[in-house]
Amino acid sequence: MNSVTLVGCLADNPELRMTVQRLSLTSFTLTVNRPFKNTNGEREGDFIKCIIWRKQAENFVKWIKQGELIAITGHLQTRSFKSKGG
Repeated sequence: MNSVTLVGCLADNPELRMTVQRLSLTSFTLTVNRPFKNTNGEREGDFIKCIIWRKQAENFVKWIKQGELIAITGHLQTRSFKSKGG
């Protein structure tokens, strides 16, 4: 089963975009704190790239702004690409 729940703060304001097929989407970065401190006694965080599609994307952009604490549920998917140089 591929299911994940993340709680963190929005690193930047989300922007609504449209695909060529006219599907709404927004991508944003969620800052998630790690549950432990490093050797210096400081908490570190991870920056997780997220995508929301269709009506949920439209509502997200309308109501959520940078710095807000949010919880999201979804699935993990990795992507890769080849640059022109290989």
